[in-house]
Order: sequence, then structure tokens, then C-alpha cells
Amino acid sequence: MNKLYAAIEAGGTKFNCAIIDNSRNIIAQHRIATTTPDETLSACTDFFKQQQTELAFDALGLACFGPVDLNTDSATWGNITATPKPHWSDTPITQILAEALSCQVAIDTDVNAAAMAEHLWGAGMGCDTVVYVTIGTGVGAGIVINGKPVHGLIHPEAGHMIIGEIDGVKGVCPYHGSCVEGLASGYAMAQIWQQPAETLPEDHRAWDIQAQVIGTFCHNLLVSYSPQKIVLGGGVMQKPGLLEAVVKYTERSLNQYLTLPTDIAFKDLICLPGLEDKSGLYGALALVLDN
Repeated sequence: MNKLYAAIEAGGTKFNCAIIDNSRNIIAQHRIATTTPDETLSACTDFFKQQQTELAFDALGLACFGPVDLNTDSATWGNITATPKPHWSDTPITQILAEALSCQVAIDTDVNAAAMAEHLWGAGMGCDTVVYVTIGTGVGAGIVINGKPVHGLIHPEAGHMIIGEIDGVKGVCPYHGSCVEGLASGYAMAQIWQQPAETLPEDHRAWDIQAQVIGTFCHNLLVSYSPQKIVLGGGVMQKPGLLEAVVKYTERSLNQYLTLPTDIAFKDLICLPGLEDKSGLYGALALVLDN
């Protein structure tokens, strides 16, 4: 018999809420704009309370933008901590949802959850080490090693890895300047090039810079974690030809340093999500299936 679970992919632009069964069938779904915590979380709980009348669930998986406190011994476990998203710093998001819906809430970062989903059901199936990168409003990276998401001291924030200026282009991260997020996020591209990424012409210089930034990032991820898959998700990666350019720049940057297995090429290591746009929601599901 299929069990039902609540799932939230909580992003900086929107909260994607759903009821999903343990066979990954999405029974109900609703998207809510990310505004203030009060508005957004009230709308989320209203949706789930409406669903609870007919679709009973025992647990909610929360794949959340961060940083978040994942230390279960901490007094602020489950809170969003110091985030650049206005109004959301120090929000006890897990507590608010658990109390409003009277259910268990399992939380991890949105990218760790997506990495778990890709490891279980997507492009990273059968891999011991998978890195999932989202390049959208911000840039984040989730890392799964031996079937478990990496937390460590806090949790990975590889999107803030320093890249430095590329061809004279400076990043705009308020914390780190020319980090990956400060150069390659959708927000950063709009600030740097003074127009949204999706409106940039095919031959605009921005896309070559973008490929260099992400290629350098993949270089760093490969030498740091030796992943069998780097899965590149998020809206920016939907640009035709960008993936191929990233692979080219990654290989060029590594300069034949890594000796890959004879049956694997860089185009096999660096790929788009196998779950397409469902990595985040299925990642939220994975958090509660794992508990």
C-alpha cells in the first residue's frame, strides 16, 4: 500500500509544495512565491491543511535554501541561519511547519536533497560519490558520499568557492565578490550584464564567461571530491550548448592531470539531471523515506 508524504522544495524564488507517494507519484502540487516568511509559510501550511482532509500524511520532507542549521544537538536545529535572502535570516522554518501541520519534518539543504534524489533515482544511480549543483537564483552544491549527504561542521557551501575575476569580469556576491555564485548565478548574470540571462543573445560574451566559471568550479569539485557524477541543474543550465562548453572548459582547466578510467570521458562525468526539474521535490521525498 502506498504511503503519502508532504514535500517542499523551498527556494529563494518559489516554494514548490507537493503530496507524493512512496512510488514518487505526485498527487497534488502547488507553487508559492518566496516573499516574507509569514506570507510564504502561511500559504504553504494552508495548502497542506487543505490536502490533509483527503490525503493524510505523517511526515514532511523539506529541501531548503540555506544556510540552515543541521546540527540535531543545536538549539536552533532546523532554522535558516544567516542568509542573503531578505527577511529570512534566523527563521525557525522546521519548527513553524511541524507545529502548524502536527507532523514530523525532515530537513536538509535543497542541493543535498537533490543530490540524494539523483543518487537514488537519477543521473547518479550506482555512484558512490555524487555532486549536485544548482545554478539558478543562487548557486549551491550538494554532496552525497556512500549514500549519505555531507554535513560536517555546517554543510557544504561550495557555491561560495572563490573563482576570481575571469577576463576582467568581477563577481557581485556581497560576501565574497568573485565566488561562483557572485559570477554565475542568475542574479549575478543580471547584475553583471544588466539584463536577465534568458534575454542575452546566443553569441553574447556572457555565455563564454559562464562556461569558464562553471568549468573552473567543476575542476575544483573533481579534485576535491572525485565524484563519479557532477549533475548540473537549475534554470541557467537550460541554455542550449552551455553544458558542452562547461565540459570543454573543465577538461582544458584540468590540463590532462586526471587520468580517467578508459571507458569514461568528461562528458560522462558532467551531466544534466536525470530527474529533470523534479530533483528538488524528489529530494524532499528522499529525506522522509530515509527516516
